[in-house]
Amino acid sequence: MIEHSENIPNPKEIEKEISDFLSKKFGGVVKMINPSVQPQHMEMDTEEPHPADSNVIDFELKPKDLIAYLDQYIVKQDSAKKVLATKVCTHFNRIKWAQEHPDVADDMIGNIKNNILMIGPTGVGKTYIIKLIAQKLGVPFVKGDATKFSETGYVGGDVEDLVRDLVREAGDDIERAQYGIVYIDEIDKIASSHNLVGADVSRTGVQRALLKPMEETEVDLKGPHDPISMLQEMERFRKSGSRDKRTINTKNILFIMSGAFADLAPIIKKRLTRQVIGFGADIRVAPDQFGILNQVKSEDLIAFGFESEFVGRLPVRAVLEHLSESDLYQILKNPNNPIILGKKLDFAAYGIQVKFEQAVLRQLAKTAHDENTGARGLVSAVERLLLEFETQLPSTSVKFFPVTDTIVNAPQQSINQLIQSSEEGIPDKEFDRLLIEEKRFIKEYLRTNGAALSDKHSLTLTPSRIDIVATYYVRHNMDIGKVVKQIKSYYDEVKKIELYFFKSHDINIVLEEDAVDFIMEQIVIASMKLENFYQQLARDFEHGLKLIREKTGRNRFFISRNALVNPEAFISTLIRNEMKNQDPPPVEY
Repeated sequence: MIEHSENIPNPKEIEKEISDFLSKKFGGVVKMINPSVQPQHMEMDTEEPHPADSNVIDFELKPKDLIAYLDQYIVKQDSAKKVLATKVCTHFNRIKWAQEHPDVADDMIGNIKNNILMIGPTGVGKTYIIKLIAQKLGVPFVKGDATKFSETGYVGGDVEDLVRDLVREAGDDIERAQYGIVYIDEIDKIASSHNLVGADVSRTGVQRALLKPMEETEVDLKGPHDPISMLQEMERFRKSGSRDKRTINTKNILFIMSGAFADLAPIIKKRLTRQVIGFGADIRVAPDQFGILNQVKSEDLIAFGFESEFVGRLPVRAVLEHLSESDLYQILKNPNNPIILGKKLDFAAYGIQVKFEQAVLRQLAKTAHDENTGARGLVSAVERLLLEFETQLPSTSVKFFPVTDTIVNAPQQSINQLIQSSEEGIPDKEFDRLLIEEKRFIKEYLRTNGAALSDKHSLTLTPSRIDIVATYYVRHNMDIGKVVKQIKSYYDEVKKIELYFFKSHDINIVLEEDAVDFIMEQIVIASMKLENFYQQLARDFEHGLKLIREKTGRNRFFISRNALVNPEAFISTLIRNEMKNQDPPPVEY
């Protein structure tokens, strides 16, 4: 028998030393997980999933699925959403098909990518929609500003730096980065100036520098002016004695460009007007800006100042509409919009809950529309409206802030009243009213959009679950998708109780759907811990169900909501009914 020595470290000390070593060696990238910290109660045996082949993209999304996802976040822009969703899905599904059929794909000469040009005024959500798509796909995504780049070899950012950034965004996984999305904004700013004399390195030069990456080329991951990559290469050379050139191929990287193109409409209008001159010509021209831009052709972009080769590498065009005052209001009403959610989080950082009245949202939409900066104007309007409240309320005892039309029109007076009511412990009826209105609106939203959310999260949104989701939403600052995902995680955990109960007591219980909903209600409304509920469940049902099993041999029981609410009555009724079903004893003569 080995005696314990003080010189021998205990497991915690060993774990600490290993963790410190890993932290110093890999800078926090590699960590050790101690299995001893895993919960020992209510455990389930799970099989480890087999890692997927890293060379094959697991991509099954269809255009309609992606459109439905974007509809949850983007107001209007139906045409742009259709174009973007269709071409992005086709791009990645073609990559997957090519990987599954390499012999056929290798025989194809050339590779025409669905690179996309987005045209639309500022503040209509061009960047936001691409971020949503990349997030949904789970692919690496980087954004760059075209005005910050110049042609390779001149002073300024190199356009290939974006591809290198994509590798960093993918966690230095080159294989994964090769299927990423590069988004370049303000692309209209690199159209050439026709009156310029000499080399135009920040405009035409950038267009030419983008030609090869947009099609297919090998990009050296060592930037020509990147001292860090140079040092890393020197270190690798010192250790291995050979130069290891790391490159990334841009064949499957999707490039998406966007810009406001303020001066493009007159060029298109001039072409349309020129085309209709003549006897019997139809002189009708598109009546609005969107209608005109929607008729853009390659010749218009070339006349705007783009090289023909550059235009040819952007075969797909999506035009976004100008947002009306009504559209801006719908953006603010959308429970997934980051503007209102962000402001709620600002106040939540100080322990203050915020609810918005519909009249205030309409006022904000009108203010933003008057500024003519699209959805960006909404952020400025919200900040200006609530700045005084955000300055003063965190230093008070106020915990509930109803943003009503009356309050925002008299800021200082309203702040004083909120402080007084809070100090005197008077319930805020206005806040309660807005909370009820918000919950009613969320329930209506879920009834309208429930099908898409149910399919996405594999959770049937019954009326009772809609109420649970709405209750959780008004109590937390999260978008609807995350709330439904959270409720689904509660559902999965609750269903595990059946297996826990069987493993602990050798009794097979089946929680009916109304019972599952009842438990989730207790978690959401009463902040009940599932572990505590399980312990109560065992106390209420274990002995009664074991007694029935011993008397009748039955070992499968369905537990309803009523059974959880009144377990004694449930057990008594179950015993009485089971005894009635038993065969009567034989009569002796």
